[in-house]
Amino acid sequence: MDLSVILVSYRSREPLLAGLRALLTDAAAARLQLEIVVVDNDSRDGTLEALAAEFPDARLIANRENVGYARAVNQGLAATAAPFALVLNPDCMVRAGALRALLDHAAAHPRAGLTGPKILNPDGSLEYSARSFPDHLTFLFNRYSLLTRLFPGNRFSRRYLLTDWDHASVREVDWISGACMLARRAAVGQVGGMDEAFFMFNEDVDWCRRMKPAGWAVTYEPAAVVVHHIGASRSRVAARVIWGRHLGMIHYFHKHHPANPLLSLPADALILVRAALLVLANALRLRG
Repeated sequence: MDLSVILVSYRSREPLLAGLRALLTDAAAARLQLEIVVVDNDSRDGTLEALAAEFPDARLIANRENVGYARAVNQGLAATAAPFALVLNPDCMVRAGALRALLDHAAAHPRAGLTGPKILNPDGSLEYSARSFPDHLTFLFNRYSLLTRLFPGNRFSRRYLLTDWDHASVREVDWISGACMLARRAAVGQVGGMDEAFFMFNEDVDWCRRMKPAGWAVTYEPAAVVVHHIGASRSRVAARVIWGRHLGMIHYFHKHHPANPLLSLPADALILVRAALLVLANALRLRG
């Protein structure tokens, strides 16, 4: 078996089916043998039946509840055995040659524990999927923050998103997006899987950060291209997703940047206030 592929599904039947079609087309062209595991987090949208009908060779792990993204990925890792595992969001479409490019990169870079492709938005623009590690100001200067939108050239956003780099060359980076990442089984065996304390979001940053002290690199390979069709529109984000993202930020900083409570408590409060404001704004948009 050349490659294990792990997809975590939650109410994403049609994107998942389309993504699997693209994945198998690329694998066939590259003459790669895949083992595919879909971990479904209690979608109840017909995903299980559609998978069984169209992709009978794919293994299915059907959870009876939404156990979160990190735990589901770990279930997929435990159920597979190839020397490399591709963790892939169901709303990602691999382009021709992507799988071979990732595996060739891993062969040429034996210390690469995690490798990410170039990720594009559906309109062909670059998704800044390879970034610097976040700091306590990052929640103000991330991809979707108001300050980044108003002042895209500010040095804080540029540092975090690596926008001064053209993303056209192979490079070692701090972290890569969990939307699509190739994991070396030997590195996972040493470092462990994703931290299941993260329900969703920030588990990819944490995983990359844990690779570094163990001597593994996190790398970016632009020859592999993936198109990311982000599932939910920004105007219809579930409150649980917003809270999950912000609670993940807090867990990440407590884990990797422990600070005096006199400093960490106000920072936590600011993150939670931001989350509450986003939940409120989202609810008002839905009513409108």
